[in-house]
Amino acid sequence: MQECFGKKFIYNGHILQADSFDNSLVYEGDSIYEVLRMSRGYPVFFHDHMERLEASAGIQKREKLADASTLRRDIIRLAKNEKKKELNLKIVFNYNGANSNYLIYFIEPIYPSEDQYRKGVKGILFHAERKDPGSKVVNHRLRSSIYHKLILEGGYEALLVNEDNLVTEGSRSNIFFVRGKRLITAPDEMVLNGITRKYILSICRENGIDVEPECVNADFIGDYDGVLMTGTSPVVLKFCCINDVYFGPEVPVADFLRKLCIEKAEESIRQFLTGK
Repeated sequence: MQECFGKKFIYNGHILQADSFDNSLVYEGDSIYEVLRMSRGYPVFFHDHMERLEASAGIQKREKLADASTLRRDIIRLAKNEKKKELNLKIVFNYNGANSNYLIYFIEPIYPSEDQYRKGVKGILFHAERKDPGSKVVNHRLRSSIYHKLILEGGYEALLVNEDNLVTEGSRSNIFFVRGKRLITAPDEMVLNGITRKYILSICRENGIDVEPECVNADFIGDYDGVLMTGTSPVVLKFCCINDVYFGPEVPVADFLRKLCIEKAEESIRQFLTGK
């Protein structure tokens, strides 16, 4: 399946036609990446993603292949060639032997429907953990395994369970458990610190919502009032069930957090437009 979704893509600063895109540019060798949400043709939380991309390169001891100003310029150029304005955009630094290249391209967005926001989605448990949770690294084998299990079980997202039977994060999201007025989520050092997660934690501090940094044992997820996932595409989305454990339909904090996170996303777009 072709990963590039748009009409064109950026390859080392050059705009090329999408039909010349080769998935091996991403999946051969080693790659670090970021996925940004585009809203009205502009990236959301651009500066946060740039900071994490640089951090990932540092953790992996890799050269930063383009700076933030270069990537900002390229994103603007690429967006002008795309009619669709609500998309996800992927930035990849690829290191394949003596060759190092950066790519920017659109990927097919999978955004929840209003019905999914209202009713929640199905989650599944998947026993795996990231080798370097602090950096966003392409792991094609793990991604494929999770994708196939999600299809087989009709799931929307997989919750990763480590060797101690603790839920750490989602395959493409961060996870929050809800108990009363408190949220429980894995400690920072055990997960990829998602950009949306960062803003959710900030919103909680600003609004007096207690957040407990703790991993939940997979055997006891039914002890909680609800479970939320946060991420680039869903923003904040509740689970209706995880495997055969079902949750009540009412999780008011989900809508509250989503609303305030969208407001912060709008502010980030204004910052991008002013170049700050």
